[in-house]
Amino acid sequence: MNDQMRALLERARMAAPSLSLLDTEEKNRALRHMADALRACASEIAAANRQDVEAARETLGDVMVDRLLLNESRIAAMADGVAAVASLPDPIGNVLETFRRPNGLSLSRVSVPLGVIAIIYESRPNVTSDAAALCFKSGNVCILRGGKEAYRTSSTIVGILRRALSECGLCPDYIQMPEDTSRESATALMEAVGYVDALIPRGGAGLIRACVEQARVPCIQTGTGICHIYVDAAADLAKALAIVENAKTSRPSVCNAAEVCLVHESVAPRFLPMLRKRLVDDRIAAGLVPVEMRLDPRAAMLIDGTPAGPSDFDTEFLDYTLAVSVCRDIDEAIAHIAAHSTHHSDAILTEDTAAARKFTRCVDSAAVYVNASTRFTDGGEFGLGCEIGISTQKLHARGPMGLRELTSYKYVIYGDGQIR
Repeated sequence: MNDQMRALLERARMAAPSLSLLDTEEKNRALRHMADALRACASEIAAANRQDVEAARETLGDVMVDRLLLNESRIAAMADGVAAVASLPDPIGNVLETFRRPNGLSLSRVSVPLGVIAIIYESRPNVTSDAAALCFKSGNVCILRGGKEAYRTSSTIVGILRRALSECGLCPDYIQMPEDTSRESATALMEAVGYVDALIPRGGAGLIRACVEQARVPCIQTGTGICHIYVDAAADLAKALAIVENAKTSRPSVCNAAEVCLVHESVAPRFLPMLRKRLVDDRIAAGLVPVEMRLDPRAAMLIDGTPAGPSDFDTEFLDYTLAVSVCRDIDEAIAHIAAHSTHHSDAILTEDTAAARKFTRCVDSAAVYVNASTRFTDGGEFGLGCEIGISTQKLHARGPMGLRELTSYKYVIYGDGQIR
């Protein structure tokens, strides 16, 4: 760990106690000021983002550049997200449970911040403001280690938020960002025992795997989304068509986009030609990017497409690509999901309540849908404000992580001279 990173970590650790003591109104006032500052500095953010986008076009495809791009509406949405966090209940200092022991001791379980949270993320600069707002409201100092592709944008956002804190008379070190975007800075955060209380990676499978395997600090596994949609024998096919289209094409570069479509063999001869027309032919006619359909042998007997390779059902495409398989029944679909899912978001499309019940009980994912797009797995859509990530593990937090998921608890015990 170099001296610059050590100094940053020490500032973060020193700032944590004072942040945990801020009352709700102090935090909400600062969050509203941060939101106003983002709106007032929208042109500054956009200028930095244009530089990042221009540089990224040399190495990234259009879909990944879209993850990086901040237009006027996205900057406004970032500010609105920060303001929305101010309106949410404060998760800190809540008495979760109280009870009295036979010896007279009175015990309370009280919500507290985690302390210092490091977030390592890639090319989505809106994560910067989302994570900063959520960490601040939940009483946590954040260290935001963004990707090099978005560094100009993210560092501009952090500078604006830190100035807003100072203008509110608060410590700007509640929000930190290392200048170094190399692998060494990520490794330093993974190994920052005694400084970092929780590490949250947000990005592709490689980043998440590296953090989970190498981190010496507690790491919350997030986000790789091989999301499935199963079209059941009892599906409303018109409804199913619209849902699959939305889940795949509304924003294919995000982790809650569908990557696999499973279709019951009894409806596949009708549904797959409809799906190909909607995702391929109609999109070409409208001047849109068509979806490349990677077909298993049973699907390939019904429609034209690309034969699926051995890894296609285990790939998070993050692009206009959809793996398609025909299943004998719901049990085969559930077994396929168990074998290939990343436990993020999976859906069944059916009008059969028994099939829906079986699917929701048997599919072991953070979000399981019935007759809805997987694209709703999102902190804002779940009413959590913005999110710091989508946890695909089971310990501590699962699914979209909002304010409550950034807290722990401690026991406070009152006595009157009891000894053991």
